[in-house]
Amino acid sequence: MFGLTTGLAILLILCLLLACFFEFINGFHDTANAVATVIYTNSMKPTVAVVYSGILNFVGVLFGGIAVAMGIVNLLPMDVLVDANPYHGIALVLALLVSAIIWNFGTWYYGIPSSSSHTLIGAILGIGIAFYFLPGEVGGTAVNWDKAKDTGLALLLSPLIGFSLAIIMMFIFKRFIKNEIIYKEPIPGKKPPIWIRMLLWLTCGTVSFFHGQNDGQKGVGLIMMILIAILPGYFAVDKSINLQSIHGNMDKIELLMKKADTTALAAKEKKMFADVMKHSIHFHEATNGKFSSEEVAVTERFSLRKDVVKVTKNTEKLIKGGNLTLSANDIKELNREIKASKRIIEYAPSWVIILISISLGLGTMIGWKRIVKTVGEKIGKQHMSYAQGASAEMVASMGIGMASAYGLPVSTTHMLSSGIAGSMVAKKGLKNLQKNTIKTIALAWLLTLPVTIILSGGLFLLFRALLG
Repeated sequence: MFGLTTGLAILLILCLLLACFFEFINGFHDTANAVATVIYTNSMKPTVAVVYSGILNFVGVLFGGIAVAMGIVNLLPMDVLVDANPYHGIALVLALLVSAIIWNFGTWYYGIPSSSSHTLIGAILGIGIAFYFLPGEVGGTAVNWDKAKDTGLALLLSPLIGFSLAIIMMFIFKRFIKNEIIYKEPIPGKKPPIWIRMLLWLTCGTVSFFHGQNDGQKGVGLIMMILIAILPGYFAVDKSINLQSIHGNMDKIELLMKKADTTALAAKEKKMFADVMKHSIHFHEATNGKFSSEEVAVTERFSLRKDVVKVTKNTEKLIKGGNLTLSANDIKELNREIKASKRIIEYAPSWVIILISISLGLGTMIGWKRIVKTVGEKIGKQHMSYAQGASAEMVASMGIGMASAYGLPVSTTHMLSSGIAGSMVAKKGLKNLQKNTIKTIALAWLLTLPVTIILSGGLFLLFRALLG
């Protein structure tokens, strides 16, 4: 397999299976939030609800794009972390996956709504921080802190946004929908009016679809991280992209950058500018007269990825710095060429997307009861009303959908459980919340990052020592 030894091939397969298992757990851990509302309002039978949600999760991954997946990959600069020893890549992905699975499985077992996104980000950061303890000069560059800040902000704000918007949504409902039945507790065994059921079916479906679109992409990003770390020569760049088209994009970036006055740049920016020129020249030399990456030696293909990463990322930083003396039209053209250049590195094979779609879809249909019970019964002191279920689902679907559009990983669990809490508060204030459940969820939210950072960092150093 790809010229790997039997031992490496087995470890590669193990890593891929663990990535699928992580996404499988994600299915019954996070998607339980989506089906809790339709189950607890008698709008859909549990078995029908989880199959319905599972199918829409599957579809969400298939048609969700890869912006979030690339956000996950870019948290760890793969050009820094990939080296000549494939066992180092194995140690990296094993530590990441094992730590994320341990925390996710543990919180599910105790019925605690905890964020798979939070877990994964913590595990990735733990590995990046662990590089500080290795010999060499990797340390400070082993975490993409700019991307980590954006991701952390999205995870921090999601529960606050979910809570606040659900209160606003309940106010809107009360203002425009005067039918009192929507604000009453469902009668056990009795189905609600058809219009309410249709609203809840729609909101459950949109949350499930956007969950697949956002969380499913995290699984795609995980597998791409595995493939790039262990088999950089085969998966570092998209073989289907014409090298000469990227050659043209990189040429335009270089020409536009040469128009800038370098004397206006700060010392750090001048180094970035020089880096852009160096890697642009190398890319041109390596791809001269070649139309496919398969025409480039396997050992040299990862350098093409590194060239594109260095050119695009440094150019983006220079644009953001504000000292690049170019016209507005030149900046606009630069951004277009950057986006076009990234096509060759921001991709995922269709088999990866399908594999994650199946894992997430199947996971949705199994093991959902523990989290559903917590969400449906233990957040508020009263049984969830139709309006509360709908408002929480609408807020979650909008939040997750917007995050996916901007390529940001966001927590379905945080958005929906905080939305339910907000809808409960909107009815009778803070006294309508079950304090013990809220404390447990908040504690899990606070502990997820530090626990997974320590766990993944420790496991990485251990596996690196064991595997050499």
